[in-house]
Amino acid sequence: MNELLWQPSADRIRDANITRFTDLVSAKYGLAVDSTDPVSAYKALHRWSVENKELFWSDFWDFSNVVAETKGERIVDNPDQIPGAKWFPQARLNFAENLLRKKGEETAILFRGEDKKQRSLSFDELHQHTAALAASFRQAGVKPGDRVAAIMPNVPETVVAMLAAVSIGAVWSSCSPDFGVRGVTDRFGQIEPTVVIACDGYYYNGKFHQCIDKVNAILEALPTVRQVVLVSTDELSTATLDKPAVAYNEALEAFSDAKLEFEQLPFDHPLYIMYSSGTTGVPKCIVHGAGGTLLQHLKEHRLHCDAKPGERLFYFTTCGWMMWNWLVTALASEVTLMLYDGSPFYPDGNVLFDYIDDEKINIFGTSAKYIDAVNKAGLTPAISHDLSSVKSVLSTGSPLSPESFSFVYEKVKTDVCLSSVSGGTDILACFVGGNPTLPVHRGELQCRMLAMDVDVYDDEGHSLRAEKGELVCANVFPSMPIGFWNDDDGSKYHDAYFAKYENTWCHGDFVELTDRGSMIIHGRSDAVLNPGGVRIGTAEIYRQVEQLDEVVESLVIGQIWESDVRVVLFVRLRDGVTLDEDLQTKIKTKIRSNCTPRHVPAVILTVADIPRTKSGKIVELAVRQVVHGEEIKNQEALMNPEALAYFKDRVELSQ
Repeated sequence: MNELLWQPSADRIRDANITRFTDLVSAKYGLAVDSTDPVSAYKALHRWSVENKELFWSDFWDFSNVVAETKGERIVDNPDQIPGAKWFPQARLNFAENLLRKKGEETAILFRGEDKKQRSLSFDELHQHTAALAASFRQAGVKPGDRVAAIMPNVPETVVAMLAAVSIGAVWSSCSPDFGVRGVTDRFGQIEPTVVIACDGYYYNGKFHQCIDKVNAILEALPTVRQVVLVSTDELSTATLDKPAVAYNEALEAFSDAKLEFEQLPFDHPLYIMYSSGTTGVPKCIVHGAGGTLLQHLKEHRLHCDAKPGERLFYFTTCGWMMWNWLVTALASEVTLMLYDGSPFYPDGNVLFDYIDDEKINIFGTSAKYIDAVNKAGLTPAISHDLSSVKSVLSTGSPLSPESFSFVYEKVKTDVCLSSVSGGTDILACFVGGNPTLPVHRGELQCRMLAMDVDVYDDEGHSLRAEKGELVCANVFPSMPIGFWNDDDGSKYHDAYFAKYENTWCHGDFVELTDRGSMIIHGRSDAVLNPGGVRIGTAEIYRQVEQLDEVVESLVIGQIWESDVRVVLFVRLRDGVTLDEDLQTKIKTKIRSNCTPRHVPAVILTVADIPRTKSGKIVELAVRQVVHGEEIKNQEALMNPEALAYFKDRVELSQ
């Protein structure tokens, strides 16, 4: 049994939003809940929410006060058809109207850049800026269903542009400005946007990176664009676009008297187009609906993160990662969005912890890699910072190692709900994640999310407990994608998630469900190692190797070798460290002692860098392709494609 690291206080359990919702369900439906045992209480609520999904989503709609012209009487059509169910088929609503429900002078958005310059918008200012930009879009002919695309950093203007677009019923899609030209055109070229919002540059690691040349090349490849809105992020920038553009600030001034109108649209009206990582080909365009995204995010923010009006919620993200979309929906819970753009390690690793203390952030979200990097940097925020405002730390992007769990409680804060969450771009939400009323155990995600029938299957579709298998979801949920763009017969969508198990979503994670309902993630199924026919999750090896002080980070693959698969480990070492025989023995002994002999790599090699996607995930599949001499079809999807060269034609892998 994994070590218990944190237990919520009785006051925290009593005051949690999820406790209020549980009480509502218990009173309304006679659900028997043991309020003295939060673990069994949540199990009972989760079981009820899965068995009564229509009641759950209808009651949660009311509980969260969804703003809509009408909810309708029907909750879901074809409730057992996966895919094919249609949620709230009679509803009419607008996503932006729900995010802009709050008015007044309280701060809606607070932004800080690398240089510590701050800007803020009140709820009233956010409403007016959105109205002005929406009027500019309407004048350009934007109508429901048109695509509005952004090449933007994580700044307030990006949030305003999204709200303006979706208030009209346009479909929003965004990339961060560090994407290359090909990476953007591979995405936006498929969806044919009407409007593009772009920045003239962005700051990262102490430097201003000019974007105008890149934007010019991108616009040249997008003939459908009728309007370009240019956001200036640097007062000294003199570069100009080749095509006519509207300056963002001038658009706000020109339509300063505009009144905001919200188009009332169907529940599943397209809201966002998201993209698969694209490391094995042109990215798939995943279309998400407005109502499903809204309900899922409200559920996760209010019940699973316990976000409350007036609190401050932060997630370190770019506009090319789905966590940006997840973050901005928190406006519908009447919190203040805390935005940051730039490197989290410039000028040093304290910058985000400084932000927490300076602005009293309550919910702090980041990536597992960031937590590991803070640990590796030898920082002790619990000593250097106050952090008294933080009630929750969220982590995603990759499995959070048991050692990182321990680091948070030993070196960051003892009394905090650490919630490792997992889901992704595919559902724009989480399958497993946090709960402020449940304990935290080392290396475990606290719970399966409400109304999600998450299970673990073997290859034959049998349910497993305390054994490793495929993460699946056996029921319909509102944030299932509407489908893929330009996939008229639905075949690409079906093959991506429903081909392995009939009428069941297969997510592609290799996981284990514990008896207490928590989950351990062992890596991606498509990256699972298979030496001698035994399935091994890559995360199991990373957890051991990256505990060693000599190792900064690692990547492991299975190499086809002599009619079998051998485990090959690549390590990036600290400056001045050499991969000599002693270190190789130390690595192998660590893995053998804490895993099994089958986990021990047959070959260990050093590399100067490890390739990652734009959202920071290591790309095991791309490295495996390089090692086997296969073509990498879309290197533009990578943050650092040049790193692939370190894995190519390694003599050690041919002997």
